[in-house]
Amino acid sequence: MNPTFKIPFYAKVALCFIALFALVFMLHIGQHIIAPIVFATIIAILLNPLVNFLIRKKLNKVIAISTAMLLAIILIIVILYIVSSQVTMFSETYPQLKQKFNVVSSDVVQWISAKFNVRISKINAWTKDTQSEVINNFEFGQKITEVGRMVIVGMLLPVYLFMILYYKPLLLEFINRLFRSEYHITVAEVLVKTKNIIQSYLIGLFLEMIIIAVLNSVGLLLLGIDYAIILGITGAIVNIIPYIGGIIAIALPMIIAFVTKDSATSSLLVFFVYIFIQFIDNHYIIPKIVASRVQINALISVIVVLVGGAIWGIPGMFLAIPLTAIFKVIFDHIEPLKPWGFLLGNIVPTVSKFSFLKQKIK
Repeated sequence: MNPTFKIPFYAKVALCFIALFALVFMLHIGQHIIAPIVFATIIAILLNPLVNFLIRKKLNKVIAISTAMLLAIILIIVILYIVSSQVTMFSETYPQLKQKFNVVSSDVVQWISAKFNVRISKINAWTKDTQSEVINNFEFGQKITEVGRMVIVGMLLPVYLFMILYYKPLLLEFINRLFRSEYHITVAEVLVKTKNIIQSYLIGLFLEMIIIAVLNSVGLLLLGIDYAIILGITGAIVNIIPYIGGIIAIALPMIIAFVTKDSATSSLLVFFVYIFIQFIDNHYIIPKIVASRVQINALISVIVVLVGGAIWGIPGMFLAIPLTAIFKVIFDHIEPLKPWGFLLGNIVPTVSKFSFLKQKIK
């Protein structure tokens, strides 16, 4: 009689899917608690070298942490000021935008009426019904509640950040006691690599933001677009949001060009300039400055960003890549999970042991 019991393969697969479903469900329902803690942890890792430097300069630990947090808050305030000035600028141009939009929409309605033999009154009625449906589906009260929840989370984030930095020795000692002594070297390697990846990734994002801000501003200045510098900086800031950020970055200057210029050609030129900048960003800047620091292949990056957006929205899209990089580090140090770490990585083998399958596929 064999005392050992082996779980069948199909049972292992079922258990993995159940565990994955439970994890995703827990992350989704607990996003307003878990996401701020994850953000605070990542920011704490980024600020940790500055805190250590201030402590080495004989500053009190509390003062050192407070100083680092104050500098981070000032940087965030500057970014918010840039974004708010952008909103103010659009509020000033809104009457022009509305007037020009009415003229263009009237021309479009007349063209559709003449081209497809549809009465103008019918098109206007359909447009009004569509606008009413959109407004009714907006759920204004729910949006206000969501904004209030975000404000509360924003107020708790500095508290989380301070506590994580202050209790860092306690957290590290907990991790040390969590594993047996023979695994301490491996755990230390994982922690060090995780810290280096997060720091280098965020620094890479910051460098990318500076380069894109310069390219955007120069392109808009050459086209003679109003508010070129502020639009270029704002586009670089929102560009760090995967997928959505790039669309917003293109839309804002196109709207300004549409309002302030007499011809639609300026909007098209802005579109082509930004598409060219996006091409440079996606094919040269991100692979060399950002993606090379996390060593995640492009296919996995796209998948995890979409999954992160489905679970946590925009914060999930931002956190998806660094969290995946952390999982890759963990997988690379656990023998049964090394194939999954290889799958996440950006090393593509030139020769596969299953290359004979190509013959059968053909």
